[in-house]
Amino acid sequence: MLKVLFLCTGNSCRSQMAEGFARHLKGDQVEACSAGLEAHGLNPNAVRVMAEAGVDITGQRSKQVDELKGIVFDYVVTVCGHADEHCPVFPGQTRVVHVGFDDPPKLAKDARNEEEALGHYRRVRDEIRQFIDTLPARLDG
Repeated sequence: MLKVLFLCTGNSCRSQMAEGFARHLKGDQVEACSAGLEAHGLNPNAVRVMAEAGVDITGQRSKQVDELKGIVFDYVVTVCGHADEHCPVFPGQTRVVHVGFDDPPKLAKDARNEEEALGHYRRVRDEIRQFIDTLPARLDG
């Protein structure tokens, strides 16, 4: 089973969605974890749109990558540019792969209403799901 870490800046939204989908859709092939360069807490809108897709991420928690020292991952997938640029060095044969997604909170900031804001979260959620659907083959490509 592949050990995969999804890494972003605050571990509140994109990396949490990726971890949730990986556990839900690929749990027999991928051991998923997520972390951030910082820990900003679980984003309530991310929790909401994941629940709409049938995935409960309320049991996950926002954590800093430093909390995972000592765990050897096969892959680290950076899901935002900031995490890609500031990705720490991982031990062993860990391969770092960058697959960037837009930041829903940043996009939703200028939304005219809640439904428009949630639309940004849903679009990014669906893009993350499409990526997770390609695992583990996509990681070797």
